[in-house]
Amino acid sequence: MSLILIVDDSALSRIMTRRILQAQNHTTLEAADGQQGIEMARHKQPACILLDLLIPELSGFEFLEIVQKERLNIPVIVITADLQETTKAKCKALGAFSILHKPPKAQKLENELSKVLLINQEETN
Repeated sequence: MSLILIVDDSALSRIMTRRILQAQNHTTLEAADGQQGIEMARHKQPACILLDLLIPELSGFEFLEIVQKERLNIPVIVITADLQETTKAKCKALGAFSILHKPPKAQKLENELSKVLLINQEETN
């Protein structure tokens, strides 16, 4: 269906997320750090990015700033164990589409992804 970029330094988290996405017929790209993730986002233009906040090279917040500054126009769903209100507010201020608790439940992830893909489809029509 869609190309989804997973940016997470945890190999286990990437595998679990990939399995959820592939079960829904999505194609995935994976990056283990923020810098690699930004490069993939620039060159591969995924339909959506799933982003952990605690990643090496660039933090999740720095990643969001770059996506916003460079106007990559790729929706980002943040997946994090840090659900403090200040963290949520900062993610939203930096343009995150939504924030999910890590590890994400398959149905919740698919629901958020469906919203993103519907908006993408409406914008291209």
